[in-house]
Amino acid sequence: MQKKRFCESFNIENVTVASDFRYRDMEKYGVLIAEGALKGILARAVFVVDSEGKVVYKQLVPEITEEPDYDDVLACVKSL
Repeated sequence: MQKKRFCESFNIENVTVASDFRYRDMEKYGVLIAEGALKGILARAVFVVDSEGKVVYKQLVPEITEEPDYDDVLACVKSL
């Protein structure tokens, strides 16, 4: 889902959504698939980073075809 559409569909404001389609930064977060048919691509993951730059939430989706648990993500964001 496109980043802008995601925020609009969940009525999210004041959030920066990032994607690392080109693998610039996400390898350091441990989401690069290391083996199997999908070796070398990124796993589906969600990170919430607070205003001080600290990762306060992470979710690594066990199956790349599944959507993250957006309700859990939103609950974390709303608690900040």
